[in-house]
Amino acid sequence: MKGQTNLPRLAIASLGGTVSMEVSDGGSGVKPKLGCEEQLAKVPLLREMAHLEVATLGLLPSASLGFAALLDVLAWAQREVERGAQAVILTQGTDSLEETACFLDLLWPVEAPLIMTGAMRAASQPGNDGPANLLAAVHVALAQGSRGRGVLVVMNDQIHCAAKVRKTASLALAAFESPGSGPVGEVVEGVAVYRQPPDRRQVLPPPHRTDHRVALLEACLDADTGLLQAVASLGYEGLVIAGFGAGHVSSCWAEEMDALVPAMPVIVATRTGSGPTALASYGFAGGEIDLQRRGVHMAGQLCPRKCRILLWLMIGAGKQHQLHSWLPR
Repeated sequence: MKGQTNLPRLAIASLGGTVSMEVSDGGSGVKPKLGCEEQLAKVPLLREMAHLEVATLGLLPSASLGFAALLDVLAWAQREVERGAQAVILTQGTDSLEETACFLDLLWPVEAPLIMTGAMRAASQPGNDGPANLLAAVHVALAQGSRGRGVLVVMNDQIHCAAKVRKTASLALAAFESPGSGPVGEVVEGVAVYRQPPDRRQVLPPPHRTDHRVALLEACLDADTGLLQAVASLGYEGLVIAGFGAGHVSSCWAEEMDALVPAMPVIVATRTGSGPTALASYGFAGGEIDLQRRGVHMAGQLCPRKCRILLWLMIGAGKQHQLHSWLPR
């Protein structure tokens, strides 16, 4: 084994989630209990692979994470890189993993990779996947090919980029996919194998405001316009709509959006789970041609939840006028 002083340095932190959960004393389901050191103890090989700087930044189910906490996590991760960490790994719950990965990726300014992972089975359940996912995350973190790729999600030996990954199953072990493109790589016999070179990345500055809010509404059959009418009066500064099909809404929703567009940025994405919004196919009232004429932004490949994160960060940084260039086709 290499001497400890010759090992690469990694920073690993836990935010909580299923990977940290065990059966509670009352037997009423699993709850976060294991700190980061306790999670690492289940994979002793990791100490032979790298010098580990370890922190427990939270013990929360990931649905209870918030933007303010993630900004603190970002600051911690950047400090660790400045102190010499080759990469940073975060473990957290899978419920919001695709969203937190997107949030951090939009702000991660360095070449060192930030790797995120978790588990679908709690630590106290038979066949729990947390240790295997953590081991794979370390393999990815140490790989030279991971540099310059921003935030990567490693689950089930697959490597996903933050912008495309989605949780597509509620309980299955193979719960994460990148619809339309697939993972960017995989871990094979302890080696991170990538299918293509890194994409060019854009990074936003940290928000100087954090008190603003962005609403997310879903278009559905025969939906009334009450919530749309209330968005501005409730103090929201941006709106994302998960639209039908290729990015469509009803004609009555389109009419209500006329009053919102002058007051705030409005994005329409697709609720389907795969594929982009259209730009020039449908001409009916509420179709994408009509919506763009009204000043609405079409989301392209970005899912509604990630559109909300992007818009929140852009408003916070005063960059919302650049929104069009950030929505990928």
